[in-house]
Amino acid sequence: MRRWCSIPRAGSVVDTIELGRALRRLNITTTVGKTVIASAADGSTTTALSPAASCESMCAFVLLGGARRYVPPEARILVHQIWLAKKRERSETASYTADEIVLVERDIGSLARYTIEMGGGIELLETALRVPPWQPLYQLSSAEIQRTSLNNVDRLFDGAPEGVATTAALGATAAGAPPGYVP
Repeated sequence: MRRWCSIPRAGSVVDTIELGRALRRLNITTTVGKTVIASAADGSTTTALSPAASCESMCAFVLLGGARRYVPPEARILVHQIWLAKKRERSETASYTADEIVLVERDIGSLARYTIEMGGGIELLETALRVPPWQPLYQLSSAEIQRTSLNNVDRLFDGAPEGVATTAALGATAAGAPPGYVP
């Protein structure tokens, strides 16, 4: 049985680490993709995994939890600094207590340990920490995705996964299919 996981876009550091470790314990493959559901004229439904998707914020760190990780060339990985959720809207002008700064620093340390534990390159965290929350998210290049070990397999599947239709079944061209999909 193949196991794979759809990754949420953003979240807390503690929840991200917990989810990532659970994915690893379950030996799950993670990828970046978007589920496309289509209805046929006969009333049946087909689904496909489109590689044209974004993995933003803490998603990159959840992706690291996968025992096998695949980032399609069409996918985008976008990162930024972790920040206190309650101060995200006014991050440039907000005041911060010593306890809040300690919390952020503790989370950064936990995220660094987790990144290494999952076999990721620390450059992932370093790159994210360069982008304050009031700036646009930073898109990792394909070279950065490889260096940070977000991608550790060449293909997602050897063939179409059980229960998932190929993009060709949805009327898409084979050129738009993710690597490994066999129409």
